[in-house]
This record gives sequence, structure tokens and C-alpha cells, in this order.
Amino acid sequence: MGRLVGLSLLGIALGLLGERLLALRNRLKASTEIESVDLPNCYLIKGIETGAEDIDILPNGLAFFSVGLKCPGLHSFAPDKPGGILMMDLNDENPRALELRISRGFNLASFNPHGISTFIDSDDTVYLFVVNHPEFKNTVEIFKFQEEDNSLLHLKTIKHELLPSVNDVIAVGPAHFYATNDHYFSDPFLKYLETYLNLHWTNVVYYSPNEVKVVHLCC
Repeated sequence: MGRLVGLSLLGIALGLLGERLLALRNRLKASTEIESVDLPNCYLIKGIETGAEDIDILPNGLAFFSVGLKCPGLHSFAPDKPGGILMMDLNDENPRALELRISRGFNLASFNPHGISTFIDSDDTVYLFVVNHPEFKNTVEIFKFQEEDNSLLHLKTIKHELLPSVNDVIAVGPAHFYATNDHYFSDPFLKYLETYLNLHWTNVVYYSPNEVKVVHLCC
């Protein structure tokens, strides 16, 4: 009798695991065939051959790109090269990507940029907010864009317990932003488990120097 109960429980567990695996494949559209589409007015921009994770465009046509994101379990086109921030002037007839120099004192070797956002202050100062995953941890870096020499001055690194798995950021002030957490956990294994079980434990967090709070729970 006990053996039959054990086999029944094993069968139920295997059935649940199989159902979760099929659900995950459907969410990821793993069986979908992708057709190649040729766009006649598109051409390759040198410097971003491996793609960009995020882009933010200023009103004057300057565009910032975050490149070189590395995530556990995902293929990297340049595994030995740190990430960076590129800039492109979309007003140019033949725009080219320029990598912005970052000020000394910032750890470039572990720079792993994800989502980005810009904020223009009343004195026209441009701040660039960058989600960073140094050694697969989670920070938000604030830079000041210095257009005269195409560089970024690092101002501040922000860490907080309410920012365990940051994906994107929307700047709303010189040190104020909304951030999205794409997982509840920060540990890579627990992230995979969370994804596998389709747990909707993501949220949106508001950050300011005086207050940090969850403003929206996703479900």
C-alpha cells in the first residue's frame, strides 16, 4: 500500500513537472519558426554588431546604447570584453557608434549594463542612469554626460534590498527613478526556479534619496 502511494505521488510530481515544462516552452515560443525579413533601408552599424540591450534618445537626436550584457546561462558574443555605453547622433546621414569614455574610479572591468534612462535637468545637465550587474549583482549607476569630450562622469552607485533583480529604469530626477525587478530573487538558481514555476513576483520600485518603496506589484 505504501509503495502504491509513493508511486502515485511520484507520478503526480512528474506530471506537474512535465506540465510546467510545456507551459514554459509555450511562454518562450520555443517551437515558433522565425522567418527572415530583409529590410532594404537597414544597414549594419559598426561597433554594435553584437546588438544593444537598451537605447534612450535625447530630444537633440543623440542616442545612448547599453552593450555587452552578460547573463548566466545565455550566450555572450564577447565574453571576455566588459560592457559599455555607446552614443550615436541620429541626425547624421551615416551615423556611427562611439563608445563613451567613463571617468576614473569606476570599475570598468565588471561593467555589465542592462536598462538605461536619461534625465535632463533645468540647467540642461544630462544624467544617464544605468542598470548594472557587476559580478551578476544589482546596482543602478548614475552618470553625468559631458558632451564636450564625449564622456561619462560617474556620480553614484545605488544598491538597495528592494532592488534585487533590476531590469530597467526610468529616471525622473537627478537622483530619482522608477525601476523594474524582473524576478523576486537575486540568486541565479532561484531565478530559474521562479521562471520555471511561472511565479509572477515582479514589481516596480520608486527610488529617491529620501524614500524607497514598492509602488506596483505585478501579477
